[in-house]
Amino acid sequence: MNKRIAAVAILCIGIYLLMSSVYTVNEVEQVIITQFGKPIGDAVTSAGLKLKVPFVQEVNPIDKRVLEWDGDPSDMPTKDKLYISVDLFARWRITDPLQYFLRLRDERSAQSRMDDILGSETRNAIAKHELIEIIRTTKDRVPLRDALLTDAELKADMGALVPIQKGRKLVEEEIFVAAAEKVRVFGIELLDIRFKRINYNDSVRPKIYDRMISERRQIAERFLSEGNGEAARISGNRMRELNKIQSEAYREVEEIRGEADAKATEIYASAYNQSAEAVEFYEFTRTMQAYKSIIAENTTVILSTGSDLFKFLKGMNPAGTVSPVQASGDDK
Repeated sequence: MNKRIAAVAILCIGIYLLMSSVYTVNEVEQVIITQFGKPIGDAVTSAGLKLKVPFVQEVNPIDKRVLEWDGDPSDMPTKDKLYISVDLFARWRITDPLQYFLRLRDERSAQSRMDDILGSETRNAIAKHELIEIIRTTKDRVPLRDALLTDAELKADMGALVPIQKGRKLVEEEIFVAAAEKVRVFGIELLDIRFKRINYNDSVRPKIYDRMISERRQIAERFLSEGNGEAARISGNRMRELNKIQSEAYREVEEIRGEADAKATEIYASAYNQSAEAVEFYEFTRTMQAYKSIIAENTTVILSTGSDLFKFLKGMNPAGTVSPVQASGDDK
């Protein structure tokens, strides 16, 4: 019985020792083995089942994937004395796990050191460049221009961006080169950095917005002035065309009326020259038309007995009286 218990105890101790001396390395890790806190040998980078001295040696896994660094937004001044809020992010990985372990030990320490290095290099780069250099992507990019701007406004650079020498891409490269050299001593390879967000500081944002509003207002006032001038021009053209049409219509009416009068006179003259009866009939009709125009109800007309108008009235009254028309002249 005692032998069986001893055998079981020895078996359990053996299994425990075996488990303590075996460890696994997966595909996304690399391992540093330490003995009494000091690294032993090179880093284990291949995945699989590995052995170590139990109780004495300790396994320290280190991530070998691409890691992310995302800094907090920080206010910093540009070369043209504008305070902006810069938010930067980077990608990095551990290429020398032994050096990384000796200098930093864990990822939290690495992130803290990256905060210091990248924050410092970003602040230096921003201070050496004007705001437009950081906002514009590259110096070769042509900014959009308002097609409605006049030549004078184009010469005055209204709404235009000032020329740049580098652009945001080269500024990012400057930060990357400077920071990559500093983090390399920690066994870290800096893969890439990018500006995630650039915004105006709260203290200068109202001034920038006021300037933008002022420029837009100038353009709007110019458009309004041009619109009023165009409206006045259109109104003047309309009045000129209207007067021209009315003048031409009046001239055409007068020409038609003159032609009609000439034609009527021609007809009258032709009828007058045909015969005595036609002449007498023409005189009669014309006189009747004149009576209609001259004599109305309660009208008193004084005519001479020798008048052409009177002869037809005289013939119409057998009694020889003239009423309501009275004759005057030689024969009353």
